[in-house]
Amino acid sequence: MVKINPYRPGAGLMPMYIAGRDEDIKSVEEMFEALKLNIPMQSLIFSGLRGVGKTVLINKLQTIAEDKDIFCRHIEVEERNDFISQLAECSQAFLRKVSTKERFKHLVQKPLDAIKSLVISFNPNESTFSVSLQEKELYMSNNLTQSLTEVFTTIGETAYKSEIPICFFVDEIQYMKQNELGALIAALHRTNQLGYPVMIIGAGLPKIYKMLSNEKSYSERLFLYKEIGSLSYEQSKKAIEEPVRQLNVTYSEDAIEKIVAVTKGYPFFIQQLCQIIYKRTDGTTIRAEHVEKCIGEFFDRLDTGFFRSRYERCAESDKKFIFAMVRCGELPCTISNVAKNLHKNVNSISTTRAQLINKGIIYPVRYKELDFTVPEFSGYVKRLDEYRQWSETV
Repeated sequence: MVKINPYRPGAGLMPMYIAGRDEDIKSVEEMFEALKLNIPMQSLIFSGLRGVGKTVLINKLQTIAEDKDIFCRHIEVEERNDFISQLAECSQAFLRKVSTKERFKHLVQKPLDAIKSLVISFNPNESTFSVSLQEKELYMSNNLTQSLTEVFTTIGETAYKSEIPICFFVDEIQYMKQNELGALIAALHRTNQLGYPVMIIGAGLPKIYKMLSNEKSYSERLFLYKEIGSLSYEQSKKAIEEPVRQLNVTYSEDAIEKIVAVTKGYPFFIQQLCQIIYKRTDGTTIRAEHVEKCIGEFFDRLDTGFFRSRYERCAESDKKFIFAMVRCGELPCTISNVAKNLHKNVNSISTTRAQLINKGIIYPVRYKELDFTVPEFSGYVKRLDEYRQWSETV
């Protein structure tokens, strides 16, 4: 017999029970209802550390939006992938949906021309549109903001007239190039001004708030911001208990207390630890001693997967910067203390700091203060032989 395990740790994997996000889901559902009435809504940005469930949340919201007949597409921004081509494909998919309704076919050509201009101008390797040299000169643009605004306003007008609202779900926003982010904000802003039912629900690391506000001052009014953090004790308890309720398995109170203490209430950590506990425990009641036996395997699993995958992206200079942060003792730490631990001046380590922020390893918390984007990452670093050897030499 295969033992069914109801816990699902993984990047964006939907858990059996989403704990602690009921209020967020309910408020967004209300926004979707307004969008269905052709009322433009503020877009929404969720920010938080790795493992808090941002992707899970926006995937859940996309399912709800689709059930309400809102046109949706998911875009995951990557350092190497082209965001503009993904957005163009999503916009084309919307036009394909509109064109299936005979009475709306006449609405397609105008936005299709706008998409063609965007692709030809800013993604010349894309073979979606084959055009002659004369046509290329006609469609060519040098202004990304203007081109993207034309796409958004024309699909927005089509959405309004066809009564098919649009919601794009954009994950990992921190990897967007600054010019693309600026163009996206401007395009969405103009579309909202014209009263068209187009919105974006995005997610990313904590630095995205600063990225957005730095790019356009009005982004603070364009977006609603919600920080997603670790779960409270009661929310964590539900995340632990609900998945096994239908399997007639229960946790003792001291077992729950132990799990919450070890995981600090981070949803991914809860899923990972509980998956191991459930797999290693027989019987219908899980107790604190069962949890205790699994803690070592839990940290081994995190160290070889969740933590190491981030750490191995770092160059040698990056690793020393990370070591210096951990040596500060308490996080967040100031850039001046990091420099002190490296026996360097602040200016000489600014490039490494920027690289680590761009890689999504650290983020600026407050003025000149830094922390890791991955919860409990400092504990992992302390367990590394490399860190211990470095500590002995400085």
